Amino acid sequence: MSSMAAETHLPTNKEIRDLLSGLLGREVTLQPAAPLVVSPKKPASVGVYVDDSLVVRAVIACDVAFSAYAAAAIALMPLPATESSLAQNHLQETLAENLYEVLNVAASLFNVGNAMHLRLLDLHPAGAKLPGDVLMRTLTLGRREDLTLDIAGYGTGRMSVILT
Repeated sequence: MSSMAAETHLPTNKEIRDLLSGLLGREVTLQPAAPLVVSPKKPASVGVYVDDSLVVRAVIACDVAFSAYAAAAIALMPLPATESSLAQNHLQETLAENLYEVLNVAASLFNVGNAMHLRLLDLHPAGAKLPGDVLMRTLTLGRREDLTLDIAGYGTGRMSVILT
């Protein structure tokens, strides 16, 4: 093993788009956006990624819209399945299970070349109380990608990939 510590890879927009398009089987377009600010009034689903020592190295935050649309798209659920989550600003349980799968596969975005290996440790679905340390990680400035994504046939939402 090298004496130099491996860094966590921050995925490019193209890597994110290609992964989601392939995973969801639909065209996904994206554009840079302002940082996603998570709060009780603006809930988000947050995936927590750890290294082999269980140190949190990254989080992916998804607003309710992206959470619901990506979760529905991966399971080929009809668009009306997202209406309740969007109306209540809360991710329904079935959609949360599907989003877990999306964010679990998204761990591959970090695992390239000699970068530090990460895995999804936990998902905090939108609408559930977010632990304070996880909330603070979503507010980290610096190495992050903030995006608006449109999933063809579903809709548009926001996602932030944040290295901590």
